[in-house]
Amino acid sequence: GGRGETGRGRTTTPVLSFQLIAMRRLVLTLVRHGETRYNKEKMLQGQGVDEPLSETGFKQADAAGRFLSNMRFTHVFSSDLIRAKQTAATILGKNRHSGGVEIHLDRRLRERSYGAAEGKPLSELKVMAKASGEQCPSYTPRGGETLEQVKARAKDFFEYLCQLIMEEEGREDGVPCYSCAGASETSLPPVNSCDSLDTNCLDVAPCANVLLVSHGAYMRTWISYFVKELQCSLPGDLQKAQGLSVSPNTGITQFVVSLKTGEITEPEIHCICIHRQDHLVDLTP
Repeated sequence: GGRGETGRGRTTTPVLSFQLIAMRRLVLTLVRHGETRYNKEKMLQGQGVDEPLSETGFKQADAAGRFLSNMRFTHVFSSDLIRAKQTAATILGKNRHSGGVEIHLDRRLRERSYGAAEGKPLSELKVMAKASGEQCPSYTPRGGETLEQVKARAKDFFEYLCQLIMEEEGREDGVPCYSCAGASETSLPPVNSCDSLDTNCLDVAPCANVLLVSHGAYMRTWISYFVKELQCSLPGDLQKAQGLSVSPNTGITQFVVSLKTGEITEPEIHCICIHRQDHLVDLTP
């Protein structure tokens, strides 16, 4: 009896493996907030210093908004800190296709907390780290968040986002956006192939087009999580070290995420660009 059950169990495996797997694809655009006075003066803000954008910061956000104006955003999320909120509102205000989209504020997108170092010069953080026999960014000031805690926030939000897209897609009546389970990564655009990051250049229309506005240290941790733990593929001419640097203010990073139906823990992630800043070339320093 036991052998027969085992045999039956084995015979089901090949049948399952040949089923067509429907994929849901989303485009994820991460933008760091515009410059603040603290950024210019190289001071740490973290979560405790809620500084608005400077005049330059608003110009940067405006330029990013024009650059992304053809993106049909279906969802917009922002950190609830004012520098991110102002950047998200400015970008959305320039968009040609996302007029009815609401900005959802989420604390999980906040900057890393630097505890006792917030409001102090970045150079002082480096001195504190050296005194502890550590280095930045792995050093955690008293009362601050560890990199593991920041990563846990990023992971939690990303899994929430994937689940949200899955549930919404399941409820929609329109044409489902499935892609062939065997689609090659080479069918995705290489870095800088879309002059305005318009998703019309993708081989399959995405189910969702998501804008996230967040912060430099947080985004570095997010990208590290994608590359190191979710095996995100990078464009051929992009070094991993470049992806793990801090984005410039309003730097644009974009990913294409493919999800198997009902499965959010093993996404296929392809990076289109990291820390893109073409939109800033005409701004005077």
